[in-house]
Amino acid sequence: MKKAILFVFCIISLTSCFHKIEKLVSKGHSRKFGQILKSKDNEFKYTMAEQYYANKKYNYAQQLFEELFPVLKGTQRYEDMYYKVGYCYYYQKDYLNAENYFKTFTETFPSSNKSEECEYMRAYSFYMQSPKVDLDQTNTNKAIALMQAFINTHPSSPKIKEANDIMDNCREKLELKDYKSAELYYNLGYYKAAAISFANVSENFPDSKHADEYKLQVIRAYYKYAELSTDDKQLERFEKVLSECADFTERFTDSKLITEVNKFKSQSNNYLKNIQNEQVKKAS
Repeated sequence: MKKAILFVFCIISLTSCFHKIEKLVSKGHSRKFGQILKSKDNEFKYTMAEQYYANKKYNYAQQLFEELFPVLKGTQRYEDMYYKVGYCYYYQKDYLNAENYFKTFTETFPSSNKSEECEYMRAYSFYMQSPKVDLDQTNTNKAIALMQAFINTHPSSPKIKEANDIMDNCREKLELKDYKSAELYYNLGYYKAAAISFANVSENFPDSKHADEYKLQVIRAYYKYAELSTDDKQLERFEKVLSECADFTERFTDSKLITEVNKFKSQSNNYLKNIQNEQVKKAS
């Protein structure tokens, strides 16, 4: 037992020592970088920037490259430095600045053999900024638009499959966001708004594997809307349910949901018969 306790104590002590050493190395490295940054020797700065980049010390490399931009602008090194700064920001997960650099690279060096790559990386940087489903999807839409532009401009690129896969992922996210919005309307009891929203999801994503589910939700929402309506509105609104049921049957002939659709159709017809019977009684 004592040996085990002693062993654990030794491990904790060694771990603590390693952390202290790392901090000292980090402080020493920061001092060294500060000296490099203050140096008047631009060739030395450039060599160190390249070294930092090669060693994946992207924060240091980015700062040195940007320091050298005014000095080396117009030289053969400038294009390569600009390209690498884009990746420095990208690898630091600063996708906003990465996107800006990749965009500016393609505008500044349109004839570069790296221009196509930077076009793709610009679109990919927007994809990496795409937020959770519940948040604003501006960056998701931008990623789709730029990936589509990339595909149109570079149809033989080896990145085409990846670009298409990313667009599919983005569309799935937009589809889920729209579905959740429609579902929220339904859960809150705003059945007409829910029906319209589910219809929009169905129309906006006609190739979705859930397209028949969205259409069923349209029917369900219109049915609830008709059921809760005043007597003078029910005739028109149950007829709307029947219209949606007919559209479902025409569009999704092989759907497993057809049985449930037929239930709504049957129940709506029963409501309509009762309404018509009541109208006949009142007339007589």
